[in-house]
Amino acid sequence: MKKIMKNKIPSGFSLAELLAAIIIGSMVMIAALTIYNRVQNASASVLARVDKDRLPQEVLQLIAEDIDDILSYDPDIRIIIPENKVEEMYSSARLEILKTFQGPEDPREENKETFEQIIWQTGVDYDAVQEGLVLYRSFSGMTEEDRLLDIKREEWEEDYTFVPVCSGVTFFSVEAVVGEDVVSEWDDPALPNGIKITVSFAEPEESDSGVFVVPEESKFSRTIAVDRTRKIKFDIIKEPNEVQEND
Repeated sequence: MKKIMKNKIPSGFSLAELLAAIIIGSMVMIAALTIYNRVQNASASVLARVDKDRLPQEVLQLIAEDIDDILSYDPDIRIIIPENKVEEMYSSARLEILKTFQGPEDPREENKETFEQIIWQTGVDYDAVQEGLVLYRSFSGMTEEDRLLDIKREEWEEDYTFVPVCSGVTFFSVEAVVGEDVVSEWDDPALPNGIKITVSFAEPEESDSGVFVVPEESKFSRTIAVDRTRKIKFDIIKEPNEVQEND
């Protein structure tokens, strides 16, 4: 009598084995995601520190370029700095650089015409998502070229003189430097010796008195000389022929 051979059906994974595989896979995924999040947070922290230091320097450089481009010891150049104020607990300021000229038809002082006017100021933008103030720049006058803006604005933007440069400003101060003194307000026809700009994007901290202030170590300052007589190191090199003739 022949035995009937039956094909063996391979047995699959048991429920316990599947559960164990799922648990081990979940643990591996959780560990991988944890490491990824730590690396991402560390990278974001490094980039944030870089941006925090770079952005204030870029803002100070833009303002310095405006001052260098328009200023000279010309009687028709004026610097106007209204008193700094506080907006929404943030320090706010305004700097106006005004260049005028005397029209030939009306030589009176009060009827000078504006050749160029540049204004830097901070203000509150209630629609902004980021905390802090918005730094605006305005350029107007008889010259159409704005050397600071590389990209031309759209036609519908031409009527808006104030252009937002950056947001999140938590401290912005403008002061006039006169000799060794620093003055918080300036409206004199004469030019100050320099302009001190201080800016910060750091989050204010609560002081012992309960007032929120930006730490001094988080502020970036730059004093920009108004005149063009800055000291430049140079050497006068005589040509060999010139030396022989003098001898």
